[in-house]
Amino acid sequence: MRNAFTIIGLGLAMSAACGTETSLKPEFTPTASMTAARMEHTATLLRDGTVLIAGGKDLASAELFDPTAATFTSTAAMATPRSGHTATRLPSGSVLIAGGSSSSTVNLASAELFGPGTATFTATGDMTTARSLHTATLLSNGMVLIAGGWSVPAPFASNFVTSAELFDPVTRTFTATGDMITPRLAFTATLLTNGMVLMVGGQNSGGYLASAELYDPSTGTFTAAGSMGVARAYHTATLLNDGTVLIAGGGSNGFLARAELYDPDTGKFTPTGSMTTPRGYHTATLLNDGVVLVAGGYNGGWTLAGADLYDPAAETFTATSDMTTPRQYHTGTLLHDGRVLVAGGFDGVSALASAEIYQ
Repeated sequence: MRNAFTIIGLGLAMSAACGTETSLKPEFTPTASMTAARMEHTATLLRDGTVLIAGGKDLASAELFDPTAATFTSTAAMATPRSGHTATRLPSGSVLIAGGSSSSTVNLASAELFGPGTATFTATGDMTTARSLHTATLLSNGMVLIAGGWSVPAPFASNFVTSAELFDPVTRTFTATGDMITPRLAFTATLLTNGMVLMVGGQNSGGYLASAELYDPSTGTFTAAGSMGVARAYHTATLLNDGTVLIAGGGSNGFLARAELYDPDTGKFTPTGSMTTPRGYHTATLLNDGVVLVAGGYNGGWTLAGADLYDPAAETFTATSDMTTPRQYHTGTLLHDGRVLVAGGFDGVSALASAEIYQ
């Protein structure tokens, strides 16, 4: 009898020490709500581990998420309401906020810098071109490449932009660089391990784009980089640990579940596993283990709460736990501790203040 109790006790001790499969299951859990409902905003991880949430449709306000306290607190507002803008953390720790739309009829050339030390925004030099739905990429030399977008919102939607420019953090000025080959908005820009920037897909007056191009910082020029297997906009592009780029989902006269990989060594796009559901306007976040979390979005019929995990080794997507709230036009930010903050967005009816954590 004594031996039986010893064995049972040992089993319970091992279970407590190792945990159960249920306790290790990845899941989304609600956290505090933002101070304002936001969609088409930006979320930027700061050096101290907090997250700067800025702007959104018709909003100039900003706030900070503290992962330790799990709270959002208001910070100083931007000088101008903006959505569809970009936010780039500079080597100094400041955040460059550039362009976007202040209303349905006004796109912006203005830019601002958020200083974490002062928790305030200050105006910096204007871009050479007003633009929204563009991209901003921090280059290896510390400059920021701003590219594409559109300069005049609907109903004058034909003014798609090929121009690109560079922001110099030292002089705080924008200067023109080479133009893109193709005008495009709602595309992706990914800094490759070789220092080049890969521009993929998007949309212009001719429809959805399958084409890609590369920006070379050493020459300031764009060159053609082949085409994807399918045209798409409002997709995601994620640099994987092996240097390839995962392109997933997006719109293309309907929404896509298809994904593909770009290999900088061969310069080719090849199909990979498909997501469990079509989606665009979603987020894709590279986790610390090299897996990619794809969350939310829109499938052409409804806003999604579902999420997938992409395994680069197996080249497959598998469903993971659903978010607590369906959302599109939200943000997903990898925190220093490996968790992911999902904030705001649109649920199909209204903008959201709610946020949740994936762990």
